[in-house]
Amino acid sequence: MNFERALYWVNVGAQPTDTVRTILSNEGVLLMKHLQGGVKKGAFDEAEAQRRFEAWKAQKSQSADKFRASLLDKQQADAKARLEAEQAKNQAKAEAVAKKKAELAAAAAEAEAAAAAEEAPAEEAPAAE
Repeated sequence: MNFERALYWVNVGAQPTDTVRTILSNEGVLLMKHLQGGVKKGAFDEAEAQRRFEAWKAQKSQSADKFRASLLDKQQADAKARLEAEQAKNQAKAEAVAKKKAELAAAAAEAEAAAAAEEAPAEEAPAAE
């Protein structure tokens, strides 16, 4: 947006729509018009008007930076929470898989022991004859 041209048109009497008025207000055009009105009335000089406008811009910039920082912190906290939840799910899944493998290994060892026990008496029987 061209600040100077927007200020010019507002000063010559342009009537912005509600949406444009909001944009101009957020950019500081309407504040500068107000400050220029104070200069014309003699309430303060041009330097004071410019100082007030710069102070407003600095405060607005600072609050915008704080807002961005809070959004970034929130995003990082959300990402950390999602990571921790995913790690917990992965741990639970790994424990379930390990338990299943242990059960299968125990069943296989049991089957081998049973097979070995069946073979052992069969081998002893022919030796006794």
